Amino acid sequence: MTTARQHRQLPALLLTSFSLLLTLGVSAQSTYYPPAGTDWEKRTPSTVGMDSLKLAHAIAFSQAHEIDWLMSMKEQLTKQTAKEPYPAIQGPYKDRGHVNGIILRHGYIVAEWGDTKRVDMTFSVAKSYLSGVAGLAFDRGLIDSVDEKVSASVHDGGFDGEHNAAITWRMMFNQTNEWEGTLWGKPDVADRRAGYARALQAPGTFWEYNDVRVNRTSLALLELLQEPLPQVIKREIMDRIGASETWVWHGYDNAYIDIGGKQVQSVSGGGHWGAGFWASTRDHARYGYLMLRRGRWSSGQLLSERWIAMATTPTPIKPVYGFMWWLNPGRQQFPDVPETNFFALGAGGNTIWIDPDHDLVAVVRWLDPAHQNEFMKLVLAAIGP
Repeated sequence: MTTARQHRQLPALLLTSFSLLLTLGVSAQSTYYPPAGTDWEKRTPSTVGMDSLKLAHAIAFSQAHEIDWLMSMKEQLTKQTAKEPYPAIQGPYKDRGHVNGIILRHGYIVAEWGDTKRVDMTFSVAKSYLSGVAGLAFDRGLIDSVDEKVSASVHDGGFDGEHNAAITWRMMFNQTNEWEGTLWGKPDVADRRAGYARALQAPGTFWEYNDVRVNRTSLALLELLQEPLPQVIKREIMDRIGASETWVWHGYDNAYIDIGGKQVQSVSGGGHWGAGFWASTRDHARYGYLMLRRGRWSSGQLLSERWIAMATTPTPIKPVYGFMWWLNPGRQQFPDVPETNFFALGAGGNTIWIDPDHDLVAVVRWLDPAHQNEFMKLVLAAIGP
């Protein structure tokens, strides 16, 4: 059901994006949406205004710059967490594949390389899927305002006490919450990347990328929605965009709570200690395309445009971050792509890149992050004037 919030005036950025689509010749009537299954229409680069030789160069560049991670994910995770105070791996993991990717323009596949149907771990790309679940809760009216306190609707003890009680949903979504506590055996200090021994700041005044706190966000949404988050996103988004049945969303081995008399797993927002959202490159491309289309699919408006505008609005104290999406104001994140671009980024070089200016989505896996900007620059160089 459409809510009143979906009919409110859209931000200027949203209207600008719509104008860009019209300029590119993409209207609501002509927009292509791929059907479910493998019959995703392909177009030659020249038919969508791209140079095939330059595009081939970009692909070859990605293939030549695969990340130097170990193929054994058990060994890689153990190596990564070795210096942490709480290094234990608590969820499943899967050995990685090789560089692969897909590029869409106007929704059509114009380039595809490597095994794009292989299901792989995607690490913090999971956070951008969690953002989608948060949007569903917001659109249902379960979150009246992102500035309301989480403690008003989540009563499991995790938001008790003066410090945690001050935390709002906005702070949870943009990682400025400074939540303090222990979840699934991991205290928040387990991932205080700005300094394990640093003093906590007031909620909303300090930004830190912290997987314990993201997992606390996931649990709060589970308690709000009262059903498993993978079930929610499957029904409301993944099935409706034609995603395959191969993706999975794992939680830690001990991450269970009681919901209606049943033990339900709370999923993780990354693969830092195992678990997370695992999917194929093709399924990630569908999700990225949904975001490019501002939450709309042929089956309807799956996420409100208001939510997507909020999710892609810079956080004042961390402008390159929104609601679990990475942003590019002032080209601070990636200097050679437009400021309007946004990204789901995960360790290991897992990337969903959304470029509204050029009506383009690209997903690339296992590309060395040091070479991501150059890869994007080469892709954009293939687009004609």
